[in-house]
Amino acid sequence: MKIIKISMLALALGLMSFSAIAPVQSVVSTDEVIVAETASTIVWKAETIDVGQIPQGTPKAIVYEFKNTGKTAVVITNVQGSCGCTATDYTKEPVQPGKSAKVTATYNAAAKGGFTKTVTVTTSAETAPKVLTLKGTVI
Repeated sequence: MKIIKISMLALALGLMSFSAIAPVQSVVSTDEVIVAETASTIVWKAETIDVGQIPQGTPKAIVYEFKNTGKTAVVITNVQGSCGCTATDYTKEPVQPGKSAKVTATYNAAAKGGFTKTVTVTTSAETAPKVLTLKGTVI
C-alpha cells in the first residue's frame, strides 16, 4: 500500500513540474494560429443559379464566383457534383485575399423536365462544405 501511495505522489509531482515548465508563449501562439485559420472568409456571388430553359442533349456550364474577403489565402480542396450528370472544375491555385475565383459545374441536359442539382465545395476557409445549387428545365 505504501508503494502505491509513494508512486501516486511521485506521479502527481512529476506532472505538476511538466505543466509549470511549459512556456506561456506556446499557448498564445496556438491561439494566434486558430485565429489566423478562421480569419479567411469567402463570399459567393450567387449560391443558387436558375439557368431557365435549356435544350436537351446540350451540356450547360454554370459558373459560380466567390471572393476571398479574409486575410489569408483560400484553397479549394474538393468540388463534388451531386450526380454523374454534373461535371466540375475549379481554380486550383490558392486564392489570395481580395481576389476572386470560380467553380464551374457543367450539367449534361440528357433527360427532359425540371432539374435541381447541387455542387458541394470544400475550402480551407470554412469548416463545413458549401452547397451550391443549379436548377432549370430541359426542353
